[in-house]
Amino acid sequence: MRLLHTSDWHLGRTLYGENLLTHQAAFLDWLLAQAIAQEVHAVLVAGDVYDRAVPTTDAVTVLDRALRGFAAARIPVLVTSGNHDSAVRLGFGSRLSELAGVHLRTAVADIARPVVLADEHGEVALYGIPYLLPDAVMDELGAERSHASVLAAAARLIRADADERGITRTVAAAHAFITGGVPSDSERDVRVGGIGDAPASVFAGLSYVALGHLHGQQDLSAAAAVTTVRYSGSPLAFSFSERYHTKSVTLAEIDGAGQVRTTKLSTPVPRPLREVRGRLDDLLADGGPASAGDLAEAWVRVVLTDPVRPAAPMERLRAKWPHTLVLDFAPDGELTGAATDLSRLARTADPVQICGHFVEFTSGGAADEDQQAVLRDVIEAVLASDRADGLLEAGQGPAGRPSDDLADANSIDEWLAHAGRDDDWPDEAAREAGGIGEAGGNTAAA
Repeated sequence: MRLLHTSDWHLGRTLYGENLLTHQAAFLDWLLAQAIAQEVHAVLVAGDVYDRAVPTTDAVTVLDRALRGFAAARIPVLVTSGNHDSAVRLGFGSRLSELAGVHLRTAVADIARPVVLADEHGEVALYGIPYLLPDAVMDELGAERSHASVLAAAARLIRADADERGITRTVAAAHAFITGGVPSDSERDVRVGGIGDAPASVFAGLSYVALGHLHGQQDLSAAAAVTTVRYSGSPLAFSFSERYHTKSVTLAEIDGAGQVRTTKLSTPVPRPLREVRGRLDDLLADGGPASAGDLAEAWVRVVLTDPVRPAAPMERLRAKWPHTLVLDFAPDGELTGAATDLSRLARTADPVQICGHFVEFTSGGAADEDQQAVLRDVIEAVLASDRADGLLEAGQGPAGRPSDDLADANSIDEWLAHAGRDDDWPDEAAREAGGIGEAGGNTAAA
């Protein structure tokens, strides 16, 4: 018995804003061609067919076209719903679609309803376990509020049904986080009460478990005795944490004794994912550290280490590498911490210096002479305008308040909260009596 195991298509998903649907459609065409060439008995899709509960119409069209292709080739397809799918929407018309060989398993009631196929050694029962949210299904399954409990209950239903049918070779497609699996950045957290995984041993006694949810292909059979437990992984990468993945689908061959042999079939790669790090001028220089390789044709993440953020970095990067998707900053050395920034601000009376701190905070470097000159001209123009309107007296802040009233606050938060307000700010007598100063100290001493 030959089965093609795939999962996590996430139709309609984007990669940092890049539309992937054309590439996803190309993968599905490739998958159909592989199913025909490998003469498989069925295709197993272990959840997350769509990327969202309400998929786009274009994503629905791509899935419809793909399933019609398998139906025309008379290759049965077993599809389970994942945590990204709407079980109700994906399962619509399931009884009708079975007439075309598309078997949708999106409800608890269908867990023990297998697709029974036969080869020269006899029958094989294929079961589908949809994503089981414990809160939603534990009563129906008679289980506790945990992923391990609901999956164990589902596996018991499968074993009982197979025993009743007298079928010893059993396969389950399931969408779950199994203990020992290695996640990536692009999967949605499925934890309940802090626990999101279940041991592979819950599937003991089955021949093959086709898993979905984790986007990296991996084998967890060692934790399930004689049962082969595998994640096929997603066919495309959905984050730069997957840039080292070799994307594939799994060809599982089950012999007459229920022993399983698996082969990874590498899927088409629309563009490789690459990450480069360094200063912008160094990266863009001819002969620089990132000048070699296939970066011009890759999806690229760039981490700039310039101590001061350069002007228009994304535009300059895309001029060289058109498919740059992500730009991050990790300046050499450390930026000034928030606590230090506030302390420096509290000691600063000159508005030009205050604005200069802001420039340093946002850009990663101190304001240069030209920037300071612009700040000084703007602030002087504002102050001159206020004095002309009678709002300021020479050497005074608003309403005669000393211009260095920041020093009168207990904290920067207090100063910000009272900025521009006169009604509840400590008056001169209160300041002298209470000695209010920086960090609650004595003003005169400060």
